Formats: sequence, structure tokens, C-alpha cells
Amino acid sequence: EFGGDELRYWRRSLHGKAPPMDTTHEYYRPPPAPLTESLADCQRRVVNCWEDVIAPALFKEEGLPISPQDRTIMVVAHANTLRSLMAHFDDVPDDQVQDLYVPNSVPILYRFETATQKPISVKLGTGYGDSHARWMLSAENHHAVRKAINKGGTLTRALFDAMDVNIEGQLTGTELEAGVRELRKDTGAEFIDCVVMGVAEEILRQLGPNEVLKYTEFEQL
Repeated sequence: EFGGDELRYWRRSLHGKAPPMDTTHEYYRPPPAPLTESLADCQRRVVNCWEDVIAPALFKEEGLPISPQDRTIMVVAHANTLRSLMAHFDDVPDDQVQDLYVPNSVPILYRFETATQKPISVKLGTGYGDSHARWMLSAENHHAVRKAINKGGTLTRALFDAMDVNIEGQLTGTELEAGVRELRKDTGAEFIDCVVMGVAEEILRQLGPNEVLKYTEFEQL
């Protein structure tokens, strides 16, 4: 009746919305449930929830065992709820919201400045513009990352070479620890996916400070 283009506009854009339901519709609910809504309508509710509930728990709530500067809040929600939050955090232009995808079960990390309550991670390029987000496994390159961290993968080699500052073809536990510290720096000069950080930290847990790890051993861990 409406066509694929119209359906995609309703589902992906910020302001598109389907025709309103009437009382005969199987999903009709009485007010205050909306008869139809756009992502912008959803975003207003989500941002209100962020400002009224989530942000105070993250930045202001007192009497908790973890101080606000070290506090983490996990938000689990449907894709459109998360798209709304990401569009808000990253100031995504209206016409680029349709390109903002949130894959199922892929954690997304935002870091905030406690005083300003604004994201502080350097913005990185994505398919919908620049984003403060850090993907535990990037939605846009997860296949490439899986291939890259396999034995002989380009990312495995690049990670080893970046840490092997003496160009000896081997790493000590101390050098690996220093390399992990460098990876944690949020300079924005080069983005290393969080999954790679996890691999490096797992290796570090198995390696003593003076133990030596060669590349062939590194790629097997």
C-alpha cells in the first residue's frame, strides 16, 4: 500500500512516522499511548529519561560506593532508544540519522566529563558522521576486525609492531604493559577497537614483567 521507500522513511528517518492507528488496530492502546510516532518523538522521551534519571545517577547521586568520576551506568534498550541517545550525544544532523545503525548485542561505550556532563572521547569518523562512541566491536568493521585479529592478521601484526619500540621482534611484559597504557590514551591520532585492547590485556595477564614474547607466540594467544 505504501511501498518500500515510504516504509524505510518511517523506520530510519528522524521525523517520518506511519499513519496513526485507530481503535480497530490490533496494537491500539488508549491514551497516553501514542497512535503513531517518529524517532524524534521517541528521542524526546529518551532524552528526558537521560536528563531526569540516568544522568543524575551517573553524575550526582550521593552515598554510593563508587564516586561519580569512576562510575559506570549500563543502559540496555531497544535499537531506536539507543539510536536516539547516540544522535543526542553526537549531535547527529537530522538528515544523517537514517544512517545511524545499532546492531544487536554490541556494547557501545561513551565517556563523560563529570563537571560538564558531556562526552569527552575524541570524535571518530563513522558512517553517520563523527561520534564520541567506542564500540566493543565496531558495527561497521566487525568482520574485518575478526579477520584482522586472527593468526597472521594485519591488526595483530600492527599491534605487536606498535608495542615493539626497540624493533627486536619480541616483547617483554613491561613493554606490553607500556603499550597497553599507550592504547588507553584517548588522543584520537589512531583508533584501536576496544576488542583489540581486550586481547592485549588478556596477554598481559599471562606474561610476567621480564618474560619475553615473540610475534609467533603473540599471535597464538
